[in-house]
Amino acid sequence: MNENNIQSVYFVGAGGIGMSALVRYFLRKGYQVGGYDKTPTPLTTQLIEEGAQIHYEEDVQLIPDCFKDKATTLVVYTPAIPKEHKELQFFTQEGFELQKRAQVLGWLTRQHKGLCVAGTHGKTTTSTMTAHILHQSHVDCNAFLGGISKNYGTNYILSESSDYVVIEADEFDRSFHWLRPWATVITATDADHLDIYGTKEAYLESFNHYTTLIQPGGALIIHTDLEMTQRVPEGVSVYEYSRDKGDFHAENIRIGNGNIFFDFVSPKGVIRDVQLGVPVGINIENGVAAMALAQLAGATDDELREGIRSFQGVDRRFDFKVKNERVVFLSDYGHHPKEIEQCVRSVRELYQDKKIAAIFQPHLYTRTRDFYQEFADALSLLDVVYLCDIYPARELPIPGVTSELIYNNLRPGIEKHLIHKEQILDEVAKGGFDVLISLGAGDIENYVPQITELLSAR
Repeated sequence: MNENNIQSVYFVGAGGIGMSALVRYFLRKGYQVGGYDKTPTPLTTQLIEEGAQIHYEEDVQLIPDCFKDKATTLVVYTPAIPKEHKELQFFTQEGFELQKRAQVLGWLTRQHKGLCVAGTHGKTTTSTMTAHILHQSHVDCNAFLGGISKNYGTNYILSESSDYVVIEADEFDRSFHWLRPWATVITATDADHLDIYGTKEAYLESFNHYTTLIQPGGALIIHTDLEMTQRVPEGVSVYEYSRDKGDFHAENIRIGNGNIFFDFVSPKGVIRDVQLGVPVGINIENGVAAMALAQLAGATDDELREGIRSFQGVDRRFDFKVKNERVVFLSDYGHHPKEIEQCVRSVRELYQDKKIAAIFQPHLYTRTRDFYQEFADALSLLDVVYLCDIYPARELPIPGVTSELIYNNLRPGIEKHLIHKEQILDEVAKGGFDVLISLGAGDIENYVPQITELLSAR
C-alpha cells in the first residue's frame, strides 16, 4: 500500500464496528472516504455526519466518481462481504487495489509500534482498557478497537504525537496474521471459528504462527493457562499473566459493596489499591493484561492506577443499563461458551444471593452445531434461561441445527424458555428474576433500549 498515491478510500462494508474505525482514521487524515453498507445504523449515520459518503444499495452507479480512479483509490473490504457482491466485483474487474481491513491494520503496525490484543475472548475489553490507560497518560496512543469505548463514545482514538497504536487482533479468517506487533497480549485460545479452521489443532497453530510475527525487541504477554506453543523471534521477551499467578497478576483482591480493589504485581514491583472502574470479576484479569501492556509502553504507576479507575467500559461488554435496588440489567456481547461462562460467574460473584436470568441468542449455525453442549453447560450456571432462535449472520441454515440443541441439554431443574425474539419484551415484563443479562452478538441488541425502558419503570 503506497500511501503517497492514495487520495480516496472506499469501504465495502463501511458500517462494521472494526471497519468504521478505519473510516474515521482516513477521514481524520484528510482523505475522501465513502462506502457501502447493507443497512443504516446509528454508526453509519454518525460516519455520514463526520464526512463519509455512504449508501445502502448494492449498485455500482451509486459509487461517487471520486472513488472510480484506480490510480488514487484504495478499496477496503471485510471478509463478511460475499465475492459476488456487485461493487466488489466492479473494483476487482477494474484492477483497483483491494485490501482486507486486516491488511490495512497490518500496514498501521508497520508505521507505528503496534500494541495488539489477541484471543478468543476478552480482547475487546482488554484492548479498550489499554487504549484508555495510554490515552490519558503521557504516552498517548492511536487505537482501533472492536467495540465502542464508553469513555470516548467511539471505537477509534487518533493521536497527533504518539508512536503507539492499539489494535484488537482478530483471529477470524486468520486476519491477525497481517499484523506485526511490537507487543501483544494473548488472552485465550478456546477453539472457535471452526467453520474457518476445521479443527482445534489448526486453530491453535494459527495462534502459534501469530507469535512469530512479533517484532524483535518486542514482547509477548500470554495467559498462564493457554494450550499453545509460542514461537517468538529472537529478542522478544515472554511474560505470563493471569488473575492470580504469572509475571503480571493481582493480589489482595477485595470485592464488596459493588467495588473491586486489588494490588497489581509486575516485574517492576507492586502498585497497591488499584480500583476497577467496571467492577466485575473477569475485569481483574483483563485489567492485569491491559496494565502489563501499558506499563511496557511506558505508563507510570499513577497513570496505570488512574486509567483503570476511570475506565467506563465498552458498549455490550458487561454494559450495565439498569442498576437499582429492585433489578439489575446488563447487555453483553458474549457469543462463545467460555465468554458466557465467564460473564455468568462474574455476575454471580457480584450478586451471590440473587436470581439471575439471561436471554441468549445463539450466533451462527456452525458455532451452535460445534458447541451446543458447551453452550448448555455455560447457560446452566444461570437460574433462568430464555433461548432465542439462532442469528444466522453470514450463514445459511444447517438441517437439524436449531436452538433446541442447546435447550435440550440444559441441566435438569433449570427454569428454561424457548422463545422467538419477538416474545422477548413480553417475557421480560413477566419478571421472575433479580438480575437479567442480554447475551449474544446478533440483533438481540436492538431490544436492549426497550428492555431498559421496561425495567427502569418496574
